[in-house]
Amino acid sequence: MDKCENMRMKYLLSIDQGTTSSRAIVFDENQNIISESQKEYELQYPKDGWVEANPDEILGSVKETIKKALESSKVEIAACGITNQRETVVVWDRVSGEAIYPAIIWQDRRTSDLCSELKQKENLESEIREKTGLLLDPYFSATKIKWILDNVENAKKMAENGELCFGTIESFLIWNLTEEKNHKTDATNASRTMLMNLETLEWDDSLLEIFNIPKNILPEICSCDDTFGLINLFDQKFPITGVIGDQQSALFGQNCFEFGEMKSTYGTGCFLMVNTKEKIYKSEARLLSTVGCMLGNTVSYALEGSIFSAGTSIQWLRDEMKFFDDSSESEDLIDDEFDSRGVNFIPAFTGLGAPHWNSEIRGSIHGIQRDSSKVDLITAVFKAICFQTLEIVEALEHDGVSVSALKVDGGMVKNKKFLQLLSNTLSTNIKKPDQIESTAVGAFKIALLGSGIKDIDEIQKIGSYVEVKSQQSLKLNDDYQIWKEYLVKNL
Repeated sequence: MDKCENMRMKYLLSIDQGTTSSRAIVFDENQNIISESQKEYELQYPKDGWVEANPDEILGSVKETIKKALESSKVEIAACGITNQRETVVVWDRVSGEAIYPAIIWQDRRTSDLCSELKQKENLESEIREKTGLLLDPYFSATKIKWILDNVENAKKMAENGELCFGTIESFLIWNLTEEKNHKTDATNASRTMLMNLETLEWDDSLLEIFNIPKNILPEICSCDDTFGLINLFDQKFPITGVIGDQQSALFGQNCFEFGEMKSTYGTGCFLMVNTKEKIYKSEARLLSTVGCMLGNTVSYALEGSIFSAGTSIQWLRDEMKFFDDSSESEDLIDDEFDSRGVNFIPAFTGLGAPHWNSEIRGSIHGIQRDSSKVDLITAVFKAICFQTLEIVEALEHDGVSVSALKVDGGMVKNKKFLQLLSNTLSTNIKKPDQIESTAVGAFKIALLGSGIKDIDEIQKIGSYVEVKSQQSLKLNDDYQIWKEYLVKNL
């Protein structure tokens, strides 16, 4: 290969499979976007607290976005990265590839009673927490898998006979997109199942016994920068050289490679994650310990706080309250002084995540008066999202982790007023990247690394930021205390 050939630009495909939509983005090796495509799909809510999706629709949306992104880019793809909604569960037939039940989405709370029953067993929750870094909660995959095996006809027998595959969404995609039909996952996604031991990075036999899940349905656990198989679609062949769960992907995409560097992603939910390097923190503040990234044999861990309702709260204002037609319009309806005039909002549509982990509580509005307006309620909703963020930052500090840098991403950070409110609430400056969809960027960077096109030092230099400076507000501090009082009354 001559020098000119060596210097040819390389192009990578990033697949970002999210809770309500799938995206495919073609990047050049310097992180410039060449083309992108996005397709939404429907969630179903068959019962209170249940959230499902059609796996075929998810797969179809991914294939369609890949096709459109490739057609628009007109470039040859060198490698592909995948990032995904993490705890969502799909179980499919190993021969036919057909899912035996709809995908159970991470937001689903149908196993709350099962979790409550298991919590009654002596030392069981502490054993799970010690091994996985997670709390015994319907959020994670294990109880969802158990529910499918227990409730779908012949599922348990088929699983025991080795006829079924379980996967979080990336595994389902790898199986369906690769020529080899590989059944693989990466360590970040495996760490969210409640079945992987954080220290050994292997499926844990005693955990599998607790949930009565056969080991043979589980995928192989790989490093994030492994090679996961070869995609042969739309007249192109290219390897998958990076796979990582969406929030860990945002952490990597934001170049949070050092201890104490934190990102906060504001999408459907909100997820704060801080890099703790090689240390596994046993959180006393009910935060989650998880794998942040695994490159080769080197593992970085992280602490995470999950907020279940962020973007969903804004969608509720748009779709049910009809306060605006497009979410972008909400920025003009937030009070300039961030004053909600006594109105407080508890955004617990599907329960509360960290640090409360209460699956039974539901959303509520407090302090409404006769002259309360839609501006008051909209402002209260945005303040509630910021207050939940502050709760998690306080929990991190309780665990002895001081945040050295805060970077934000996700669709909500397009809203400048929200960013200022967030910065004021946290009393800290925050950084927004030039490309706010850090989950897709993280998958691109992992694939870039896994393909050998760039090394970690080169990757760290990619990307730029805009800083939002905090404006101290004593009133916001007072509002936060009042909001917490309402929250405690509802718990």
